Amino acid sequence: MITFSVIVPTLNEEKLIGTCVRGLRQLDPDVEIIVADGKSDDKTAHVAGKLGVIVVSSEAGRGYQCNAGAACASGDILLFLHADTKLPPRAFVQLRAFFQDDKVNVGVFRLALDVKHPLLNFYAMCNRFDSVLTRFGDQGIVIRTSFFHALGGFPNWPLYEDVRLLQKARKRSHIYLFPGTAVTSARRFVENGILVQCCRDMWYMLSYLLGVSPSRLAAKYHHIARKEKSAS
Repeated sequence: MITFSVIVPTLNEEKLIGTCVRGLRQLDPDVEIIVADGKSDDKTAHVAGKLGVIVVSSEAGRGYQCNAGAACASGDILLFLHADTKLPPRAFVQLRAFFQDDKVNVGVFRLALDVKHPLLNFYAMCNRFDSVLTRFGDQGIVIRTSFFHALGGFPNWPLYEDVRLLQKARKRSHIYLFPGTAVTSARRFVENGILVQCCRDMWYMLSYLLGVSPSRLAAKYHHIARKEKSAS
C-alpha cells in the first residue's frame, strides 16, 4: 500500500498545531506526521511532541524546514501542508487512487479560503489553473518522494520556495489538480486588509519573477509586518 508522510512547517503555531495534527489523524490514522519547526518562540514543538508526531528543528524558513522534514520521512509520497490549512475529507483516499498511476508525480488540491469575499473567491478560483502565478503551498503540495529528491528538494529560501519547487517540477511533469478542496486560513488578509494584501502579494510575486532575491523580498516583507504589528 502507498504510504504518506505529511510535513508541516511551523513557526509559532502553538494555537493551531494540535487542530492540524488531530485533523490529519481523523483522515488517516496511519499517515506519518512530521512537524518541521523553525525554532518557534512559543510551545509549538512541545505541543506537537506531546501529540506523538515526529518533530524536527531547523533554521526558520519554509524551504529549510520542509527539506528537514523530508530528510526523515519514510513515506512513498510527501504532502507538504501549512498548519492553517485543512485537507478535504477524503484526501488520502483520493491521493492513493491518483498515485497508483506511475505517471502521477506531483499535484495540489483545489483551494478555498475560510473567509468569503469576492477578491478571495477570485483568488481561490485562479488557483485551479496551472501557472507560476496561481499554484502555491497553500493548496498542499503532494509529491512522490523519489521525484522530490530528483528535483533536489526545495531551495533553502525564506520565501517562494513552493513556487520554485513547482517551477522545477513543471518542466518535468504534469502538475495534477486533485478534486478535493483544501481550506486555508485568510488570517493575513483579514489582519492586513484584503485589498492591501492582494496587491502586496502580486507586487512581491512580480518582483520575484523579475529576478529580485527571495531573501531580499522576505526581509522587506517581515519588516513591513513588524511595523504593522507595532502600529496596531
